[in-house]
Amino acid sequence: MPEPAATPQRRPPVIGLAGAIGAGKSTVASILAAAGCLVSDADRLARDILADPAVVAELVSWWGKGVTDAEGRPDRKAIAEIVFADPEARRRLEALIHPRVHRAREAAFDAAPPGTPALVVDAPLLFEAGLAQECDAVIFVDADRATRVERVANRGWAADELDRREAAQWPLDRKRASADHVVRNDADLASLRTQVLERLGRIVSDRDERPNDSA
Repeated sequence: MPEPAATPQRRPPVIGLAGAIGAGKSTVASILAAAGCLVSDADRLARDILADPAVVAELVSWWGKGVTDAEGRPDRKAIAEIVFADPEARRRLEALIHPRVHRAREAAFDAAPPGTPALVVDAPLLFEAGLAQECDAVIFVDADRATRVERVANRGWAADELDRREAAQWPLDRKRASADHVVRNDADLASLRTQVLERLGRIVSDRDERPNDSA
């Protein structure tokens, strides 16, 4: 007598992280990772992909050797200056990088170990790139402007650099209103951790209460 087919494993809920620049999305991602979630860092994936020789060659064919350093590696600062000044150049770069990031992220999510409470998409352009549509819930990480300016100063950015980069993204009010949950990150780390774990519990619980549609 044939054995019954195994029930397909239900995929954990996908949580997207959005927020203001300097609000602390990476800190929230680290809290979720410590809670057992599998976090896909779009920035890290993009950096790895940007260093691919085939991608570097494509960028040089578009914008010249000024987008590489003396060793022929991608100069991220030079690339950023081009794409933040020219929306068409930014769309062109995104069309090259984003599909590769998507494939790498999906491969990692498909290999998530059993018992993983959630899969997390940590991406600066979550809404702008349409990634929010792939998420079961989006957490918006918020902080006041003064706090964010202080944080980005540690990256070597002035306040006008923060404004320039945010001008290339959705307005913060729109992101905040489009999210399912909001956490504040302008107090202590313990407060942030409490907020994040409470939202994680709610998202997992909400998913568990839905019919299993994995089949």
